Amino acid sequence: MDINNPLAYPLGPTQQSGINENVETETARPVSVAERIKTIDIIRGVALLGILLMNIPGFGIDWSISDAIRRGLHNTADFYTMGVINVFFEGTMRGLFSMLFGAGMILFTMNKKEKPEGITVAELYYRRLLWLVLFGVINAYVLLWPGDILFFYGLCGMVLFPFRKTAPKWLFILGFIFLSMAALKTTLWFNEERGKRKAYLEAIAIEKSGKKLTAEQQAAKAEWLEIEKRRPDQERVKRNVNKMRSGYGTVFTYLIPNNSGGETWGTYHWAVWDCIGMMLIGMALFKLGFFSNKLSSSRYLMGLVVGYGIGIPIGYFMFTKGGLGSVNIGPYLDQYRVSHWVLYDLKRVFLSLGHASLVLLVFRSGLVPWLMKSLASVGQMAFTNYLMQSIICTLFFYGYGLGYYNHLKFHQLYYVVGAVWVFQLIVSPIWLHYYRFGPFEWLWRSLTYWKWQPMKKGGLPSEGGT
Repeated sequence: MDINNPLAYPLGPTQQSGINENVETETARPVSVAERIKTIDIIRGVALLGILLMNIPGFGIDWSISDAIRRGLHNTADFYTMGVINVFFEGTMRGLFSMLFGAGMILFTMNKKEKPEGITVAELYYRRLLWLVLFGVINAYVLLWPGDILFFYGLCGMVLFPFRKTAPKWLFILGFIFLSMAALKTTLWFNEERGKRKAYLEAIAIEKSGKKLTAEQQAAKAEWLEIEKRRPDQERVKRNVNKMRSGYGTVFTYLIPNNSGGETWGTYHWAVWDCIGMMLIGMALFKLGFFSNKLSSSRYLMGLVVGYGIGIPIGYFMFTKGGLGSVNIGPYLDQYRVSHWVLYDLKRVFLSLGHASLVLLVFRSGLVPWLMKSLASVGQMAFTNYLMQSIICTLFFYGYGLGYYNHLKFHQLYYVVGAVWVFQLIVSPIWLHYYRFGPFEWLWRSLTYWKWQPMKKGGLPSEGGT
């Protein structure tokens, strides 16, 4: 079967995935090109490119610009761009990427056979994730990208191994339990903020009545006033821009506290619930044949209609009511008892399914095989392309590169995104024409198996030794 020709894949639930799930190899080794599932690579390529839609503001502008757009006129190119990104893509590409990470965990283990005298599958699996954590540290502390996801994926992926043989039903249940915990944490935070707002309003009412405030009431008033000062401070903005336009040493010193704090805070408050929840759902979808193109076209059409039919309205509601309404935090807390962000993961799940279903339907149509081939190559080199996005964007925006930080308008950032997409869509298939892996995939595999993997096509297959 020609894995580079989408028309070579028969349609319907009996479609071949490109891998025999019942075959066990004699020795542990990386997945070969012939064993790859093309549709998973394609969807991963879409998710990888889509992640840059959300990351680019973090690379290129101070967050005060986003705040100014939400507070300003709502008929500008910047506002429309922000609206489209928030409604259609906010969190969904990362969600899709997380789902595929869960699917990839199963793919990694399913072609490996335990041997009494050899390295265990579990050891290979956890070694692989520990190296991923290290690559995440390098991305955050050497490449200086504060929004690194690899560190969290490496940590959260360690939870998945015991669930690799769990039935899809239970994986869905566990996944939604984790996502529900994220919604619960959001609700608890929102209630805490509402309590602070209530205490402030009570203190103001007492003060207006001519009574003297107690020490506790004065503290409540001061605390809320500090919260309202979270709006962009022009001195802070100026200092941030100057630092980010400086040399590597200055940017490094400036970002390290933020990056280390973000990883510590994010592991407990965000990643455990967000990443693991989506990974478990991805494992369930893979077992049902969703990502490997095994379902009928009518099922994917239903996934598209339901995913977009529910996800897009929720996304619009969250942006117009939550994203814009919460700009003025006081009135927002007064008006709503529950934050709109409790719907965040629900939107992400449905939109992620919608995006994946659309990609699979386009793949089946055979309309753009050249694009499908390029996306598959981008997905096969997702690790390299993700790190390359950090390298390209930091060199373009930071001061030790071209120094374009905070020079572009919000909508102009997406010209850079388009340029990076074109570059990766062109370079990835050319690279894979000559080599088995992307350069960082090759390094990761070599470290995982503790043996240099053959890089050029035509080399001997790896025996997966340690």
